Formats: sequence, structure tokens, C-alpha cells
Amino acid sequence: MNQSILLIAGAAVVFFIILFSFVPVGLWISAVAAGVRVSLTSLVAMRLRRIPPNRIILPLIKADKAGISVSQNELEAHHLAGGNVDRVVDALIAADKARITLPFDRAAAIDLAGRDVLDAVKVSVNPRVIETPSVSAVAKDGIELITTARVTVRANLERLVGGAGEETIIARVGEGIVSSIGSNESHKDVLKEPDQISKTVLQKGLDAGTAFEILSIDIADVSVGRNIGAELQTDQAEADKRVAQAKAEERRAMAVAVEQENRARVEQMRAKVVEAEALVPEAIAEAFRAGNLGVMDYYQLQNIQEDTNMRGTIGRLAGDGEEDS
Repeated sequence: MNQSILLIAGAAVVFFIILFSFVPVGLWISAVAAGVRVSLTSLVAMRLRRIPPNRIILPLIKADKAGISVSQNELEAHHLAGGNVDRVVDALIAADKARITLPFDRAAAIDLAGRDVLDAVKVSVNPRVIETPSVSAVAKDGIELITTARVTVRANLERLVGGAGEETIIARVGEGIVSSIGSNESHKDVLKEPDQISKTVLQKGLDAGTAFEILSIDIADVSVGRNIGAELQTDQAEADKRVAQAKAEERRAMAVAVEQENRARVEQMRAKVVEAEALVPEAIAEAFRAGNLGVMDYYQLQNIQEDTNMRGTIGRLAGDGEEDS
């Protein structure tokens, strides 16, 4: 008899252990005590749907205590979609305390889009300051200015889904700074009134299509960089010099080629003269054999040739004497 009672008691203990481990009775008691109507059946159904009940019930209790109207089914659906239920509820509470209209559907959509909805609500209440990296721009006088700006932005909850992020804001502000500085005739005008940059950039509506609203753009620092205009002129002068040198070298090469060609022609003419002179003795011998040239005629021809050579020698000697004097 005692053994039977012990077995029944043991079986009852095991049963209740299994029951309480599967059915979150403690969570159900907490919900009832907080005034949230939750049935044990729905908690068991969550277990069957592989939803941790505490991830739904605890945020539901939190929302109910904060006066936020949200249903258990909405929280379960958001969890099954891969969202963070606790963060969405915290964002709804923060928005309600700040008097910001934020429906559950929009908060869930922002969370599912991969953005931190709670951080977005905080930025909407307390604007964030984004500091741009150093932006290099050149005024019309060729002087480079290096500028850093601080952009104060506020999150736009209506455009968080599908809106561009901080990177786009930084890129657009940098583009606006470059355009504003580049439109000035002198870099001194920018240094004199740096606030004209922020005014010009703000008028461009750079926050269009982004998840933020730009409240202000403040120029934090402006420093003078290199003289880009002078460097470009120097580079252009160096390039022109190289082009001129290349053209001069080309003309010199052409002149050398022409001179070599003339020398070749002179050598060809000299070769022809030598060839013609080599034929003279043969022609004289042929004239002797044919009787067309006598001995006296030959001697007379020799005298004429010797006289011509002598005159040429005297002329060369006279020319050399004038050069020496």
C-alpha cells in the first residue's frame, strides 16, 4: 500500500514537473497579476508554434502598463516575421511619451527593414550631429580650401522605410560644399564669410528622399590648402616644354637626315666623276688607234690639263693665305 502511494506521488510530481515546464504557469500568473488577459491555452499554442511565450507576454505587459494598445496576435506575427518585439514596444512607448505619432504597423515595418526603430525615435526627439570628413574644394582663383561641417539631423519616421541613410546625407553635404566654394571668385570671400556655405547648402534641399530632416549645417573648420591653380599652370608649362623639346628634336633629326642624304648624293656624283675619268684614257687610246687624235694634239691636251691643275693649286694657296691673314 505504501509503495503504491509512493509510486502515485512520484508519478504526480513528474507529471506536474513536465506540465509546468511546458506550460508557463508562472508567466500566466504574472500576466494575470498585471491585468493582461492571457489564457493558458494561448501560451501552450505559442509553445506549439515554437514561439517563446516570454518574448510576447513580457512586452505585452509592458505595453499595457504604458497605455499602448497592441494585441497579442500582432506581437506574435511580428516575431514570426523575424522582428524584435521588445524593441518595437520600447519604441512605441518612447514615441508615446514624446507625443510622436507612431502606429504599430509603421514601427514593425521600420524594424523589419533593418533599422533600429528605438534609436530612430530617440533621434527624432533628440537630433543627432553628423560630422562630415574633410572636404577639399577649389575656388575660382585656384586656392584649395579644406572644410569640415557638422550636420544636425532629426529622424523622419515616415521616411525611415525606403529612405537613404547618413552616408547619403554626408555625400550630398560634401557635394554642396564643393559647389558653393567653387562658385566663389576668391578663396578670401569664403574665409571672410564661411556661413555662406551652410546657407547655400541648406537651400538645396539635401534631405529629400532620406530618412532624416536636416535642421542645420554648421561649418566647423576651414583651412587653406595648396595653390591648385599654380600647380596646374606649372604642370602645363612643363608639358609645353616637353612638347617643344620633342618638336625641336624632331626638326634636328630631319636636318641630320637631309644632310646625310645630300652627302650621299655628293658621293654618288663623285663616284660617277671617277668612273668617267677612268674612261678617258681608254677613249684617248681608241682615238689614237682610229687616227682621230695625233701626238701633238695629245701633248696639247696634257698642257691644258696641267695648266688647269696649276691654276687650281694657285687659287687654293691664295685662299689659304687670306684665311691665315
